[in-house]
Amino acid sequence: MVDPSLPDPEKLAAVRTAIPSLAAGIYMNTGSVGPLPAETAAAMADMAGYERDVGRAHMDYFNEFLDRMNEARAGVAAVLGTDVGAVALNHSTTDGMNAATLLPDWRAGGRAVTTAHEHAGGVGPLYALRDRNGIDVVFVDAGDDGDDDRTIAAFEKAITADTRLVSISHVLWTTGAVLPVRAIADVAHDRGALVIVDGAQAAGAIPFRFEDLGADLYAVPAQKWLLGPEGMGALVVDPAVVQRLRPSLAGWFSFETVDGTGGATWWTDARRFEASGYHRPSVVGMARSIGWLSMFVGLDFVHRRGPALAAAAADRLAAIPGVTVLTPRHAMGTLVTLRIEGWPAEAALDELGSRIFLVARTIPTLDALRLSIGFFTTEDELDRVAEAIELLATHTPETLPPRRTLAIFGQG
Repeated sequence: MVDPSLPDPEKLAAVRTAIPSLAAGIYMNTGSVGPLPAETAAAMADMAGYERDVGRAHMDYFNEFLDRMNEARAGVAAVLGTDVGAVALNHSTTDGMNAATLLPDWRAGGRAVTTAHEHAGGVGPLYALRDRNGIDVVFVDAGDDGDDDRTIAAFEKAITADTRLVSISHVLWTTGAVLPVRAIADVAHDRGALVIVDGAQAAGAIPFRFEDLGADLYAVPAQKWLLGPEGMGALVVDPAVVQRLRPSLAGWFSFETVDGTGGATWWTDARRFEASGYHRPSVVGMARSIGWLSMFVGLDFVHRRGPALAAAAADRLAAIPGVTVLTPRHAMGTLVTLRIEGWPAEAALDELGSRIFLVARTIPTLDALRLSIGFFTTEDELDRVAEAIELLATHTPETLPPRRTLAIFGQG
């Protein structure tokens, strides 16, 4: 049992016991998909079992499920330090970015500004609008090095009077750099543009309050740093935007109830941005994971330990000859992106996976490794990763000593 009052060493041990997959390897790919707490998996299995044995069509079951949706919204609101009315559930970060990108009136064209380091989930809808509506998509080559002054100046130049949308990440998925979102949002708003933010590598990883960012809409995934199931996410919407913009009715479940005249009334909060077709066990899992992080692990522990470990890892790796850390140390969250001289990223990852059971990923566009350092990572794991990377850095794929093997006699 994880108790928020436990001292850090005891809490870490309890957390690792509560997340069984951490025993299967060195888990450093939460930036893609996080490890699932056993409590979450059990809650989802219980819900799936109920649907199998009792069914899904009972009205009482549906009404209870609405409470679980409220629980998931409240969990996201707690993590982002905002009101529950600002949270709409959806199916992924990409889902949220798609919905937000379509909100401006693009019929007369216009301009969208983003960075050259965005994830496909944010860039995809911009390309679609460019091809369909002929909008001008401008890619700003800034942000990856953590030079905020250069980044802000680049956006000041790129955001013109005809810019309708600025679409950026809070933390770049490539280098792990934290962007100066508030400063960019201020420039965008001064020129009449809507600001949407991809929060995939920030929500649950680093501390912040949604209102402090100045963003209009903020897309969140459940499966990454919130340790929830795949297929769920949320779109956090500034209340002023809720009142000003409405999503297209096509594909959206945006009505509150039937009014006295027999017509439907709009939700008056962010729920008007919600779609339908939710997998109920996944909603329960999302709510359970976020609740577990917030109430049992404690967000202070999560936000304090993860970034501190990532910073320590970046410092140690940068000190290894032949290793280049691409993540700006002064503007980082919990991602560490690096290159090892003489090693293609895929070859290095394969070797590290075989030698120390490292679970990580590559960034193909940079030919680099990316490590996601979680609050559940241990110092011993960081030592093992650093030692293995140092070994690779002193060799090439051709000169690296072979891995130890275990011969089993009498087999076959």
